[in-house]
Amino acid sequence: METWLPGLVILLIVMMAGVPIAMAMAAVGALGLTAILGFGPAMAIVGQTTFDTGMSYTLSVVPLFVLMGNLVTRGGLSDELYAACNAWLGHKPGGLALATAVACGGFSAVCGSSLATAATMGKVALPQMRRFKYDDSLASGVIAAGGTLGILIPPSVILVLYGVTTQQDIARLFIAGIVPGILGILGYMAAVRVVCHFRPEAGPRGPKLPYSQRFAALKGVIGILGLFTLVIGGIYLGVFTATEAAGIGAAGAFFIALFRRKLSVKILIDVLAETAATTTMMFMVLIGALIFSNFVNIAGLPSALSDLARSSGLPAPAILAAILVVYLLLGMVLESLSMVLLTVPIFAPVMAALGYDLVWFGILVVVVTEISLITPPVGLNVFVLKTVLPDVPIGTIFRGIFPFLAADIVRLVLIAAFPAIVLFLPRAMG
Repeated sequence: METWLPGLVILLIVMMAGVPIAMAMAAVGALGLTAILGFGPAMAIVGQTTFDTGMSYTLSVVPLFVLMGNLVTRGGLSDELYAACNAWLGHKPGGLALATAVACGGFSAVCGSSLATAATMGKVALPQMRRFKYDDSLASGVIAAGGTLGILIPPSVILVLYGVTTQQDIARLFIAGIVPGILGILGYMAAVRVVCHFRPEAGPRGPKLPYSQRFAALKGVIGILGLFTLVIGGIYLGVFTATEAAGIGAAGAFFIALFRRKLSVKILIDVLAETAATTTMMFMVLIGALIFSNFVNIAGLPSALSDLARSSGLPAPAILAAILVVYLLLGMVLESLSMVLLTVPIFAPVMAALGYDLVWFGILVVVVTEISLITPPVGLNVFVLKTVLPDVPIGTIFRGIFPFLAADIVRLVLIAAFPAIVLFLPRAMG
């Protein structure tokens, strides 16, 4: 029997027993390596993997982008961003929901976290939508769905971890996420308009503001636009690397919060502590995933899957479709970070063997992971939103996300069918 098969079975049993996935992957990976190589070499790999991950210069972008997102959140930019979007879109049918979708995309551009985007925009947007008698299912659905953009629109921590795991250029992954992220915003806006076309009472129009007030509201988004342009524009133009961009972005967010007088010593300590806790969690999951990845690679699982794919006689698109279905099913029981780090070491070599571009596949993985964040029964964004909005029934939120799930499925199919949607900007970088 192949060594990787009992390893996968044991991993599933351990995870079902409630063991944290970081510990489960590390323990099963270490045991598998011991079974193949012996105790000494296995522990050497475990130790070296842990040391290399902790000392990785490339991975320094993770705490820096997390810090940038936390500083932006504490800096109060989310309120001004939503106000600006509302000023321009609030008078349309479903206008506040449209504004929420755009604001979620804008906030994602300087946050990088889906959970933080959903939680923040839930506090900002839902009270406004309730004031104008919006249906709770539409209001909570657009917030939960819009929050998923946080892991796609750069800077995205998950794209960083995908790049490290597959040895892909992080800057190219960031640039590749821009157009799919914009498509996500447009898709959610289209879903809002469809809902309001059939149920106008779900999203009443708000007051139409004069252009003088609309342009005045844009002053509140200068900080976010400037920070995003600096970070992503600098990467695209080759002025600095993704790692340098993370440092510049964190420094920019700090000065914006300082200039807006939103920082105190206590708040800064809280931000640093929150950043450290989030980074520690991510590194633990990554180290566990890399140890497990070493095990499945040495055990021959990726090559076995590649051989199976070649010998199956199925065309490459059918194999890709099967892998995406696996992701959709896993998304019902796993959270996004664990799902990506658990599966990418297994599926990425198969995709590379089939001739697919791994930058494109990375964006595809993140998009399907976005879908998992709002897919029952473990739609993590839905449960985060529930903690922020305890008076909204969980069933109402899940009912509200279905139009946005449909928009996500359309976007997933488009990206899978037309890779140029993802790749034309990275190729333009040279």
